[in-house]
Amino acid sequence: MSILNFSAEKKSEINPVLEAFLKDFSIEVMPRTAAKIESFKELLPKKTRVYIAHLEGTTIDEMIVTAKRLTLEGYNVMPHFPARIIENKHILVDWINQYKNEAGVNEALLLAGGVDNPYGDFHCSMDLLETEEFDKAGFKNLHVAGHPEGNMDIDKDGSTKNVDAAISWKQEFSKRTDANMAMTTQFCFEAGPVIDWANRMASNGIDIPIHIGVAGPAKLQTMIKFSMACGVGASLRVLKRRAKDVTKLLLPFKPDQFLIELAKHKASNPDFLITNVHFFPLGGIKTNANWTIENGGASAIPAIKS
Repeated sequence: MSILNFSAEKKSEINPVLEAFLKDFSIEVMPRTAAKIESFKELLPKKTRVYIAHLEGTTIDEMIVTAKRLTLEGYNVMPHFPARIIENKHILVDWINQYKNEAGVNEALLLAGGVDNPYGDFHCSMDLLETEEFDKAGFKNLHVAGHPEGNMDIDKDGSTKNVDAAISWKQEFSKRTDANMAMTTQFCFEAGPVIDWANRMASNGIDIPIHIGVAGPAKLQTMIKFSMACGVGASLRVLKRRAKDVTKLLLPFKPDQFLIELAKHKASNPDFLITNVHFFPLGGIKTNANWTIENGGASAIPAIKS
């Protein structure tokens, strides 16, 4: 399946509630995986937001090359700014300038990053947001991380005390910045707890839009491996139940049920804080893109011919 041959017949098979929920979806890539894609134009709708993950060991040069390429291909690029691997303000300014001046980037996802010990001055996304460098950068969209299942790195006692406090801080920050803010979450597999979490955020006075993290189609073993590595604990029970069914063990795990449940809830509750879907393509970018197109993610592309 490609956005170039998506037919009217295929579109007629799409669940309209899920189609509406997938509008303006985003997807995450890494420089090394993006480099393997010959053309993103055949996979993703133009203007799709593409996050670029900046993992430890990835150079800023690799990030800029990927960001520039995606911008030139017509995508809205949102690179990660992982606080703990940015040593100081000088490096932060250098990154900002390169992204803006060389790659035309005006969006950023700020997060702590996946390392235990900070390289230098910054420990978390709030440290970055508090700098005048980001204030002067004038990014149009600033996203921060969200953790529906909590985060053991932040709350080692298993509570959500520090995570909740951080979200409240970001809520207050959103009132004093000109940037559009949103919360992009870790991937999850179970709709009920996600709905409860989002509703709890709203009851705590949070009105920052939530872009829910979703694992794209992948082998069950791959899902379990990434879930354990990323600390997605509570949702693992969904995967473990699937693993017990021998008939499904070798079949790819898809996000259909999870997203349809969230989509139905959103349709019945328009003020629900979850506004967008963000995909982590654990089974590959092409696989994820194809699934999304087949379920309505490409419905708004003018170029699609019946």
